[in-house]
Amino acid sequence: MIKQNIQQSPLPQSPQLQSFGVRSSDLAVEDQFLKRLESIGQTAPNEAIKKEFINKEIPSINKLFTRFLKNRKKMIDWDKIKPPPQEMVLNYKDLPACSHDERAKLASKLAVLKLNGGLGTTMGCTGPKSVIEVRSEKTFLDLTVQQIKEMNEKFNIRVPLVLMNSFNTHHETGKIIQKYKYSDVKIHSFNQSRFPRILKDNLMPVPEKLFGDDAEWYPPGHGDVFFALQNSGLLETLLNEGKEYLFISNVDNLGADVDFNILQTMDQNKCEYIMEVTNKTRADVKGGTLIDYEGKAKLLEIAQVPSNKVEEFKSIKKFKIFNTNNIWVNLKAIDRVLKENLLDDMDIIINPKVADGKSILQLEIAAGAAIQFFNNARGVNVPRSRFLPVKSTSDLFIVQSNLYSLENGSLQMNKNRPFTAVPLVKLGDNFKKVSDYQARLKGIPDILELDQLTVSGDVTFGANVVLKGTVIIVANHGSRIDIPEGSIFENKVISGNLRILDQ
Repeated sequence: MIKQNIQQSPLPQSPQLQSFGVRSSDLAVEDQFLKRLESIGQTAPNEAIKKEFINKEIPSINKLFTRFLKNRKKMIDWDKIKPPPQEMVLNYKDLPACSHDERAKLASKLAVLKLNGGLGTTMGCTGPKSVIEVRSEKTFLDLTVQQIKEMNEKFNIRVPLVLMNSFNTHHETGKIIQKYKYSDVKIHSFNQSRFPRILKDNLMPVPEKLFGDDAEWYPPGHGDVFFALQNSGLLETLLNEGKEYLFISNVDNLGADVDFNILQTMDQNKCEYIMEVTNKTRADVKGGTLIDYEGKAKLLEIAQVPSNKVEEFKSIKKFKIFNTNNIWVNLKAIDRVLKENLLDDMDIIINPKVADGKSILQLEIAAGAAIQFFNNARGVNVPRSRFLPVKSTSDLFIVQSNLYSLENGSLQMNKNRPFTAVPLVKLGDNFKKVSDYQARLKGIPDILELDQLTVSGDVTFGANVVLKGTVIIVANHGSRIDIPEGSIFENKVISGNLRILDQ
């Protein structure tokens, strides 16, 4: 059982490592860490796998670990942080519209990559998260393939779909994508890196075997996409196919479809990298933000923020935008920065956790952190509609409601919604698993005029329920609240030990 450790204690902790400020001690730990990796490699089931691990994985793991040792005490200089200037973050509304002919031309140069490494365990599902049904019996992956299929047919081209899997999802995804082999969408699939978790007390790898307990390993963040794309050979393949641009997004972001206005801006302005950002709301205060740091665009994550500056970081007044993780990158530029080893200096996020009673570390990198290494990098402040992630059943409730309709694989907000903001929905633990969520809802309520919904405890909904304004439903411990079919609630608080039998 692994849980997040929110204590941001200084590193390292053990007495034998208190002198780690001394470089000679770091060198000794580097040497010991490398020997442990080599020892793990010796447990490979055959020579081919051993060679792959020693020649490709060990150098990547060791490089990240060495940078961690060297830079772990460095702190970002808060006084150098500035809001991004106007020319660094473009307003989506100001982007020129892209014509049909120009769209066809640009689409022929494009590849679409979905980050597909996550599991559906937080929603009570097994296997890759991308196979959860989200709308009209279609999964995240179904909708992605449908979007690209529609685009290919419209412009008579073949935009490929690229899936970056983790070791948690790669095998299952390989079987799942067979269902699309007649869809006329070319799908490339590759596996991102697999790094060992690190013991916090002595900074040594947790695993002893290459293929022992999967829980002792982790995918090192979506910033690994650039390295893994190169190691898989797909970067070279895409370049040889004449592709110039790569659109990267999370597979569970249902708002992340191809936008030709952004792609045209990238092409015309020779931007090597564009990060889509959007305005913060109360739900986004922890999201990474784009800043100006020493004259260059830089991603600032909450894990990099000094503890005494966290509340300032969360302020919507100072940091008004956050990273949606919709990223557009020039493929030739990726090839260049990798060959020049520029991405070796990407910021490391230290993610502390507790596993089996032991304090461990995961060293991770974010795709957005690469922005500072690309020429003429920009942010584009996009409408909220381009950020529609499904991280929980509360999010699923929203995207399955009448707030949206499905058009060519993309969700479109209902024009009858009186305002553009998405309602804030918080469903309690009784709804956490998809199976429980489905059992408690005879139908998704009408939420066209909903501002906020909070549900806690043993609550069920009948069909054709309408919710408006702010609705709070709390069933006390040991009690149950059944919302009957056809109920209409507007600005209501329902609580206590009761069962609703009529309106």
